[in-house]
Amino acid sequence: MQAIILAAGMGKRLKELTKDNTKCMVKVNGVTLIDRMLHQIDAHDLSRIVIVVGYEGGKLIDYISTLDIKTPIVFIENPIYDKTNNIYSLALAKEQLREDDTLLFESDLIFEDAVLDELVNDPSETLALVDKYESWMDGTCVKLSEDDEIEAFIPGKKFKFSEIKDYYKTVNIYKFSKEFSDTCYVPFLDAYQSALGLNEYYEQVLRVITMLDTSGIKAKRLTGQKWYEIDDIQDLDIAESIFSPDEDERVKLLQGRYGGYWRYPKLLDFCYLVNPYFPNQKMKDELRASFDTLLTEYPSGMRVNSLLAAKNFGVHQENILVGNGAAELIKSLMSFLDGRTGFVRPTFDEYPNRYDREESVDFIPDNRDYSYTADDLMTFFGDKDVHNLIVVNPDNPSGNYIPVKDLLRLVDWAGEKKIRLVIDESFADFSDELNNTLIRQDVLDANPHLFVMKSISKSYGVPGLRLGVLASGDEEIIARMKKDVAIWNINSFGEFYMQIEEKYKKDYEAALVKIRAERARFQDELAKINGVRVIPSQANYVMVELEEYISPKELLKKLLIKYELLIKELTTKTNGRNYLRLAVRNNVDNDVLIKALKEELGERD
Repeated sequence: MQAIILAAGMGKRLKELTKDNTKCMVKVNGVTLIDRMLHQIDAHDLSRIVIVVGYEGGKLIDYISTLDIKTPIVFIENPIYDKTNNIYSLALAKEQLREDDTLLFESDLIFEDAVLDELVNDPSETLALVDKYESWMDGTCVKLSEDDEIEAFIPGKKFKFSEIKDYYKTVNIYKFSKEFSDTCYVPFLDAYQSALGLNEYYEQVLRVITMLDTSGIKAKRLTGQKWYEIDDIQDLDIAESIFSPDEDERVKLLQGRYGGYWRYPKLLDFCYLVNPYFPNQKMKDELRASFDTLLTEYPSGMRVNSLLAAKNFGVHQENILVGNGAAELIKSLMSFLDGRTGFVRPTFDEYPNRYDREESVDFIPDNRDYSYTADDLMTFFGDKDVHNLIVVNPDNPSGNYIPVKDLLRLVDWAGEKKIRLVIDESFADFSDELNNTLIRQDVLDANPHLFVMKSISKSYGVPGLRLGVLASGDEEIIARMKKDVAIWNINSFGEFYMQIEEKYKKDYEAALVKIRAERARFQDELAKINGVRVIPSQANYVMVELEEYISPKELLKKLLIKYELLIKELTTKTNGRNYLRLAVRNNVDNDVLIKALKEELGERD
């Protein structure tokens, strides 16, 4: 068996990275794609490796000569690489195709050894390696029968997003038997090229062959083995996070993305805090039905969006502001605060990180649960001469919750002390106490020193829309903040969501009932795991303390690398103490995490 690698392309989408080198010379974690691929192929003791070169072919040949590859290498030049596509490059190697069984590769791929092992060890003589289609994938897709026959190749022009559940993406690694190449593929390649020219793709020939009753081509489905196709710098960035040989570095790269994990479809993220049961399907269908209009039309400005928020929360337009996520509003609000400011620690870092450390006063609860009451806050800050106080309720990461009646006492106390009080109730809807919002006109009117923040993204399960609101009786600061943020800070999708949100209030309330029940079950299951102490939570996450012999960082790394589960460890927030914060997802996802934790830590008797 031999290998053929197509490496003639220019890789224009990688821009400066391929200005003077071919695409396969791009480095992932310090190793070029071609170096990695050749060594992987070399390990399978093939008869030879045929490489079709073109753009910067001389440099590529010279570079490969410096690599310690024991398998004989043959180079074929494509002199018109800039005028042709890969059908011509493969046609240049058609005689070699006829001489031996072949593993065919495109050179812009990175994959783990198990991917190649799957193909080589499969007894089928002619195979296309495929993986379940995901949104990040681009290029040729196929439809498969139940017995893995390729029923159809789906070129880009025939691609239908309504059918993606049935699609598999070709990995661009194939196995051709000598007989298949000689009697089927090469004759069809010649005919196709003669009819349609040189600026086509070799997969189109396979598409024609699959129309035959006995094409002889089967698919080999990957089952979680890692691979990536690198076409642009974002692909390169993601590939580095997936294939870093250093596990600590891999964890760091993934954590440093702060979201966007839809590009990692097998990853379950237990860090990001959203509502797993809302929005419901009908609401998503309504958003989808208006997609074309929302995509192509400008959103309204700040005045109209404030009106929408006022309608949804039952307050006056002058008392509420909409933000591109709560984060935008936090940044703006903190810039309007002056004087000493009190914070609870640990808490959501966006608040203290936006304030002068020298002007900050920290309250750290003196107990293992990091729990506290309104009275604890009044006692601690009563003699601290603070001008502002920030309280996240329920707090993040502890899940500590102050009931409304006590929160209102804190509001009264702050008014008497002339302290601006910021209550972040982004997670309050998840608590067992109903009707607990402070975004009420009577409360705002009576307490102009009160500011109430709420993340719509978290409570309502729409983080991609980036929505948050801030309400206050201090109309002057609200007005100044409206001028501080951009007039079009909300896109049309966010505006439309606010427009239709009221219709789905009952569905939202039903979703909250579900997540409260699932949180209780999740906490009960976590309590059954060795070395884990569960801290009661009123949010959509649970903080747990680990026994001293369990390293949060090592457990995080093991869960990510072995199980593709991302959790939040809190050693930096808790002065090195062993705490984790685990988001409450739906019951299926939560059971995956519970199972992994039980496998790693064991279950209590």
